[in-house]
Amino acid sequence: MNQPPLRGNAPLVVRPVQSKADLDVFIGLPGRLHRDDPYWVEPLLVERRDHLSAKNPVFAHLDWQAWIAWSGNEPVGRISAQVDRLHRQAHGPDTGHFGMLEAIDDPAVFAALMAAAEQWLRERGALRITGPFNLTINEESGLLVEGFERPPSIMMGHGLPYYGARVEALGYRPATDLLAYWMRTDELHFPPPLRHLMDRWQDRVRIRPLDRRRYAQEIQSLRDIFNDAWAENWGFVPFTAEEFEAMGNNLKLLVPEDLLYIAEVDGEPDAFIVALPNLNEAIAPLQGRLLPFGWLRLLWRLKVRGLRTARVPLMGVRRAHQRSRLGSALALRLIEALKPPFVRHGLEALEMSWILESNRGMRNILEHIGAYPYKRYRVYEKRI
Repeated sequence: MNQPPLRGNAPLVVRPVQSKADLDVFIGLPGRLHRDDPYWVEPLLVERRDHLSAKNPVFAHLDWQAWIAWSGNEPVGRISAQVDRLHRQAHGPDTGHFGMLEAIDDPAVFAALMAAAEQWLRERGALRITGPFNLTINEESGLLVEGFERPPSIMMGHGLPYYGARVEALGYRPATDLLAYWMRTDELHFPPPLRHLMDRWQDRVRIRPLDRRRYAQEIQSLRDIFNDAWAENWGFVPFTAEEFEAMGNNLKLLVPEDLLYIAEVDGEPDAFIVALPNLNEAIAPLQGRLLPFGWLRLLWRLKVRGLRTARVPLMGVRRAHQRSRLGSALALRLIEALKPPFVRHGLEALEMSWILESNRGMRNILEHIGAYPYKRYRVYEKRI
């Protein structure tokens, strides 16, 4: 892979994003930096604009600022800084975050970008900075440090191999690692001990698809399960009702009815799983644009040719069942429920992401049924 060129002798200036023109440069910069990366997938520009606009309900509890590093008239890097009030309620008032980091391979550019983010956060009471988050831990999280030779799945980040070293050279240290697991549909298997475990609670456990006649109610039930299931995880920030409603509206459009399952225990919804067809397969050739003919190519790929992979972006088992055999059985049966629809839809492989490296329970489950970690994302921290 060719690396982006080093900065020349032009003066380096970091300026805040203040106008629509600035935002367009900010959104378009990653595509410039990754233009020679065969595994880069350019996000749809219209989706990125929506993500960074008032349409995103995350801004009800998050303040942010973005910057672009300029070498003369050439943009050579970008970064954001965020203060998430929900995070501060859960983890203390002295933390801020950075995100959306992209830059050429120049230590001066990384230093200038990180300094701008750190100063902005210090002015807002932060003594500790973690990231990257784009924009919260419930969206794209972590810096890719292993797995550059495969394209990212939908709503997962990508990066260039030197990013981690440049960040660490500025005093940042690993806080936690997030893993993406890969499994092929035809290699998914449940050894006899796991099969016995899955069958043990047949009289109490029911796996069912989401009831679209009660869609709004079901989506909020999923939010309740997720917020409970993830409450003790590193850096957890709960989804608000508005955030999950917006996500539910997207899932309604993008997820087939047979790729979302709920597990009931004694009639109560206690776990769920969502598989999202990997839209990155379809948008990769579009270079971020739907016009003039990109939308036709997208529809053809989705409806005619079809997709070959999917990702599980959301899964949860209530804490009452975690660290128990019943909790493991719920996770296994939900994963098993995906296999028949995967075969029907021609989906050949699945990414499960992300999984905390410290989550040995879920990692053991995945590794026992044929999955393996193939990408690693790192969250960094620093006292400022």
